[in-house]
Amino acid sequence: MKRTAIIVGAGLGGLSCAIKLASSGYQVTVLEQQDQVGGKLQRVQENGYYFDRGPSTITMPQAFERVFADSGRKMEDYLQLIPLDPHTRNFFADGLTVDMTLDIASLEQQIAKYSPEDASRLRGFLSESAALYHQADRHFLNTLMLDTSSKLSPSLVSAFLRIRPLTSLQKLLARYFRHPNTLMMFGRYATYVGASPYRAPAIFGMMAHLEGMGVYGVKGGTYSIPQAFRKVAEELGVDIETGVRVQQLIIEGKRVTGVETEEKTYRADVVVMNGDVLSACRDLIPELKRPGMRNARIASYEPSISGLTALIGVRRKYDHLLHHNVFFPERYAAEFEHIFDQRKPPQEPTAYICYSGYTEAGMAPEGGSNLFLLLNAPYTSPEWSWEQDGKAYQASILTRLDSLGLDGIQEAEVLRWYTPEDLERDTSAFRGAIYGISSNSARQTFARPSNRLKELDRLWFVGGTTNPGGGTPLVTLSGQLVAQEIINQG
Repeated sequence: MKRTAIIVGAGLGGLSCAIKLASSGYQVTVLEQQDQVGGKLQRVQENGYYFDRGPSTITMPQAFERVFADSGRKMEDYLQLIPLDPHTRNFFADGLTVDMTLDIASLEQQIAKYSPEDASRLRGFLSESAALYHQADRHFLNTLMLDTSSKLSPSLVSAFLRIRPLTSLQKLLARYFRHPNTLMMFGRYATYVGASPYRAPAIFGMMAHLEGMGVYGVKGGTYSIPQAFRKVAEELGVDIETGVRVQQLIIEGKRVTGVETEEKTYRADVVVMNGDVLSACRDLIPELKRPGMRNARIASYEPSISGLTALIGVRRKYDHLLHHNVFFPERYAAEFEHIFDQRKPPQEPTAYICYSGYTEAGMAPEGGSNLFLLLNAPYTSPEWSWEQDGKAYQASILTRLDSLGLDGIQEAEVLRWYTPEDLERDTSAFRGAIYGISSNSARQTFARPSNRLKELDRLWFVGGTTNPGGGTPLVTLSGQLVAQEIINQG
């Protein structure tokens, strides 16, 4: 008889895991509480405007190619990535702009307009960024580090020391750059993992090299990725059920043998949780069954940044926008003080805008623009209520957009807000955090909650809170790595 697996959650990690298990002969059932697959990545269509609600900056295409290749397929038969160059336009409060491009000479010339000194040090920084990436790729990104012996292996310890775990990203950048614009532009990479550049370890300087290897859009929008994964999974016989919320795990002795929903009991040889480890432990497993992950320990983790999102469909064109756009505030550090210290939205947040219609026609009606706005925001806490305080804040954001050259937003044909409270409700994200736990310390970066609990057998975790970390490619890798461990153990 075929071995069976239940995967709770149809995000990229869960679907990736389902595909690999099914390719190896498992009978897989995926249970998703939302009406569509994709986890935090969803598609919204309204009045002829198409939006992706969720991740939009795609790097590491090999992580996605691996999912298709391991199932005997070619990615290009299911999914088309579109290279972007330049990929991101950075707007600074002093009126200057820098377009991030694979052309290093062009990037040097742009930086030299405001800081010849910073421009002269760019290649040195990019060289260190490449070295950090290669260390991470070799020792951290492709392993789950499930036991003490693997964590303390001489090669891993040596690599750990080489990546400067106690040096912040900001301090690393300050060794090369002086101008606030350059520091903000490269410091923003910490937010890719839900952290502050002033606290996150220097390892995230590798993001510059990662983007230098290529940034991509996706034909049809980023939601085409989970759509493609679903198609492959169903071709392999995976049963995907949406609109199904798991209420608890079935635990017999030390072994997890299935899950229960309101309507049905599901049994399987192995259960994989594709969701936040902290939420899953808190909500689905009795505390006495998880002595290594008691409620006090769950509360000790600092959640990552969350986000306030607006989907804006407006019958206007904005010639100053590229596919990806970042509008920086005058005082960058204040943003992270508000988020992590005060747990309140910044007064002047960095504004990220994805305009996928720049790259692909048909994402908006003729003469229109589909804008995905993402603002860094605090995880949910008693210090701030989006339901009570959000409307005034949202109104201030719309006013600021007008000052950034995005006039006409007040007459938008589509305007949908999505708050951290909405994210927590829809996806069970721990305290509404986008990336699970923050990476504001070496502990939370390199000693993340494990992909399994030592107290319970046949239970695994994939997703951004566990290894190898947060972000679209890494959660996809997480599903692949966990599936391989399950197959190896039989």
